[in-house]
Amino acid sequence: MRCPWGEKALTGYLGADRAHWRDYDAKRPRREPRMEGACASRRSGTSDQFLESQLKPELLKEACGRTGVSLNLRLQAGYDHSYFFIASFIEDHLRFHARNL
Repeated sequence: MRCPWGEKALTGYLGADRAHWRDYDAKRPRREPRMEGACASRRSGTSDQFLESQLKPELLKEACGRTGVSLNLRLQAGYDHSYFFIASFIEDHLRFHARNL
């Protein structure tokens, strides 16, 4: 919700009323019982040109901390937002979801 990509996508899918967006914001704190013991994984490259302006991993980290959701946040030095970055870590990403879903 708090970056240009999110604003564009959520407006396109849900309309301009931001109140309708809240349920789809991954960085919004939730206090639902079904979230207890939940975990999330996020990996970004430190050389990603979108890290600060769009991806904002610190917001996800704050939200997870407030709600007790375990976050496996990994910032990979020297990687950007390219196919090479995704190809380098996709197996690990899929294994995480296989273990946690």
